[in-house]
Amino acid sequence: MSDAGTGAPREASVDVIQRELTAFARRARAAAARVHPEIPLVSYTLLAHIEEQRGCRATDLAAHYLLDKSTVSRQLAGLEKLGLVERRPAPEDHRVQVLHPTEAGLRVLATAQANRLAAYQERLKDWSSEDLDRFAGYLLRYNAAGPADLSGPR
Repeated sequence: MSDAGTGAPREASVDVIQRELTAFARRARAAAARVHPEIPLVSYTLLAHIEEQRGCRATDLAAHYLLDKSTVSRQLAGLEKLGLVERRPAPEDHRVQVLHPTEAGLRVLATAQANRLAAYQERLKDWSSEDLDRFAGYLLRYNAAGPADLSGPR
């Protein structure tokens, strides 16, 4: 039950947020395609996470992104085929395979990071420091709320 004085404006704001975050996600997918035309956004995200973690297991990726193991496996197979990811035995247990970006994978990530940074700087060039600080704070707050099922009503 919503407060009669704030329900409609709040709902309208949430609708705008949903629409704009969807547009943001579409731009992110398009940007990933420009980085490397054969790498879908999910694969690019996995590659970036592997690099950030300085190596990780496929099961860790599936758990972190709440993805099915078969989805992760397909994406990793594509990254391996392109020579962007390699598997190495874990130092503590040689039966465990740890994923690492290859030199080619690191180059793709570096190019993507430079392009992404330039795009954000261009898009935000007219924003004040205060606006940027507020926006950063709002994004941190939104993402700190944790994962949510955004698939809609069941």
